Amino acid sequence: MRKTQSLNGVWEWHTEGASHDAVYTGEVPGTVISHMLKHKLIEDPYWRCNEYAVRELMANDYLYKRSFTVSGEDLDFSRAELVCAGIDTIASIRINGCLVAETRDMHRTYRFPVKDHLQEGENRIEVLFHSPLDFVRKEDEENDIFYASTGCIHGNAALRKAHYMFGWDWGPQLPDMGIFRDIAIEYFSEAKLQDVRIRQDHGEEGRVGLKFEVKIKQLSPYDENRQTWFTETEIIDPDGRPVSKIVRSSGEWQFDETIPEPRLWWPNGLGEHPLYRVNIRLLDDTGTCHDTYECRIGIRTVTVSTDKNEYGSEFAITVNGIKIFTMGANYIPEDNILTRVTKERTAQLIEDCAAANFNCLRVWGGGYYPDDYFYDKCDEEGILIWQDLMFGCNVYALNDHFEEDIVEETKDNVRRLRHHACLALWCGNNEMEWGWADEWARLKGHHPRYKADYTKIFEYILPRAIRACDDTTYYWPSSPSSGGAFDNPNATDRGDQHYWEVWHSGKPFTEYGDFSFCSEYGFQSFPHSKTIASFTLPEDRNIFSKVMESHQKNPAANGKILNYIADYFLYPKDMDSLAYISQILQLKAIEYGVEHWRRKRGQCMGSLYWQLNDCWPVASWASIDYYGRWKALHYGARRFYSPVTISIGEEKELSPRVSYYVHNDTREEQQCRTEVLLKDQEFRVLWEEAWEGGLPALSVLKCMEMDFSPWTNEEALCSSVFSVFRLYRGEELLTERTVLFVKPKHFDYNTPVYDISVSESEQSFEITVKAAGFCQYVELYFKDFDVIFSDNFFDITSPEGVTVHVNKEDFKDHMTPDMVKENLVVRSVADSYGS
Repeated sequence: MRKTQSLNGVWEWHTEGASHDAVYTGEVPGTVISHMLKHKLIEDPYWRCNEYAVRELMANDYLYKRSFTVSGEDLDFSRAELVCAGIDTIASIRINGCLVAETRDMHRTYRFPVKDHLQEGENRIEVLFHSPLDFVRKEDEENDIFYASTGCIHGNAALRKAHYMFGWDWGPQLPDMGIFRDIAIEYFSEAKLQDVRIRQDHGEEGRVGLKFEVKIKQLSPYDENRQTWFTETEIIDPDGRPVSKIVRSSGEWQFDETIPEPRLWWPNGLGEHPLYRVNIRLLDDTGTCHDTYECRIGIRTVTVSTDKNEYGSEFAITVNGIKIFTMGANYIPEDNILTRVTKERTAQLIEDCAAANFNCLRVWGGGYYPDDYFYDKCDEEGILIWQDLMFGCNVYALNDHFEEDIVEETKDNVRRLRHHACLALWCGNNEMEWGWADEWARLKGHHPRYKADYTKIFEYILPRAIRACDDTTYYWPSSPSSGGAFDNPNATDRGDQHYWEVWHSGKPFTEYGDFSFCSEYGFQSFPHSKTIASFTLPEDRNIFSKVMESHQKNPAANGKILNYIADYFLYPKDMDSLAYISQILQLKAIEYGVEHWRRKRGQCMGSLYWQLNDCWPVASWASIDYYGRWKALHYGARRFYSPVTISIGEEKELSPRVSYYVHNDTREEQQCRTEVLLKDQEFRVLWEEAWEGGLPALSVLKCMEMDFSPWTNEEALCSSVFSVFRLYRGEELLTERTVLFVKPKHFDYNTPVYDISVSESEQSFEITVKAAGFCQYVELYFKDFDVIFSDNFFDITSPEGVTVHVNKEDFKDHMTPDMVKENLVVRSVADSYGS
């Protein structure tokens, strides 16, 4: 039998060496910073420039302790293990004064035998956390590795702790510590389930075989009168109905079961995401249950195709035999203060991805492995996971201790995650093969052994560790990569690519070239002014103030945003307008790349922009800010990632020669109707043409092209006309796009006057915005509420205006249509400049 005794709850803690008067309490799971905040020992590190003072508190050691009771019945169990699901990071653990273990890896799940240290009655556990900041600073002084990623504290590669906690070019330097996941004592008698592996066999049409491999660990000495163990395996279908129940006795720990008429799991936009539940019980010959295992699985196949094609070699995630166009973003940790990451907050973030038509997220390698509920939610929403191992932008020194840690942490997490339907591939690291192969300037001068260590770690040690636990999920050595061995890892005709010439090198959006799979690229913006207000005083709200630059971790980036604004827009009239225009620039940049690559479907098979989210309030590449507010980019993603959508291709930027495309990334043919109109700013139609037809599954079609030179050759007319491209299903308008023939700063927008009306249904408010003339990137927001609109940052291209919906449940208060209208703010590009 098994019993779990949770050690979560209230612990005492204090700074090591502090007086006994300075002892505090804190809830575990918890961290030092979260407990300091609770007791008001520090101000919020995200407010203004508080980050730096709080960082230095992490140079101290901290002691956590509590008592717990062990009964005589507990001591009758054959084995007791202290299970630490998340210890961050360098810690010494004592029970009743005896040293039980020392930890040095945040990414591991530790299990320590402790029965010999327990006593009946009251027991005492102490966890002494040693300073990670002190550790990495000493490493930087003493070793010969001098590389660190932008914004990072040097020496962090030596510690198996989430690298982003030491800073990044979007995050603060706050290397917190603590017991950040559950801690418990597990008691076992006689035997337990040591491992369960489930493989799928999709060989037979209409049936899927499940292959079970169960390993049992005998805990008590051999007993000739009890030598038979049984496993009872139950499979439950997505509707909660039993599919089968299998009983196997000892010696039969590998067995098969067939799922008739399986319901396949598909990524978002391609089908449903049904999940089957597997329950396994370990029984003795009296029927007593000694251990249990349960998981959910999706019936599907997932791999990556790197077959040769006419362009080089493809890189296509393939689900159930279908090569999909991957659409999504890069996920970073949701907070630097880990107790602020909750199941509900993560669920909302994943739902926001599904709502924006994502089918994939890349879990980036500079953070930590997310909690189980992250992957559970991705299973439910159909979001594939590209899972980096937790290595990124660093130089690692391979030694025996380091190898032991990285092998065990990899096995821990592979075993934890391998059965998730969402898991698409394992990836060794972020950008390190590229850095070594291209000899990044900051890598030059390192001893050659570190490059050799790279090959050993990511092309031998870790792939072998993964295969030992998961021999069915695809492994990719790095991102970007062409397959390893430093073979031109960022080549454009094979593998995956990271492209940063737009943004880091200041190149225009038109520089997005032809790639096979762009897994990282991005463009910065400021968050909404409400988010800026959360970390600033009014006097701080200048983008070159100390506070604003402290919340911008990419050097010179605020000036870079201004440079891009100067190229496309008139200078914004205030900080609020500057933040708004920066978000439009970000949307334009990413939209340009995505639509280009979707038009190249077959040559390019994926887009994962940098980045989905923020870990604190900051100017960054995120499409959803720290508080969950959708930026313009996320609303744009809902449009440009839609499985059925349209795009406009220009011969070159602002060219009068325009091509119009229809995209279908569903598994069914779509009947579509499109129309193209040329209008002036008062909505008068100067020219129009329509197309109607069937669009095959998984395809893109150029349906029309037009040369607007007769209108655009006249300078006065060129700055007052626009083309609108609309997609219909039957009579329903699905989406539209517009194109100008001059940059927005040279377009003759009329001064906007908005006509706003609000009506309501049982579940939502309907907001209609009209204007007398063409308005671009119309943003709606509420002064006192944060909601998600059905559409936003849209164009008004007709007198009928645009109607959007808001769920009533998004408001924290009861609202009437009049109250909604009163609280609503509407603006567009023409409002961003002038008086």
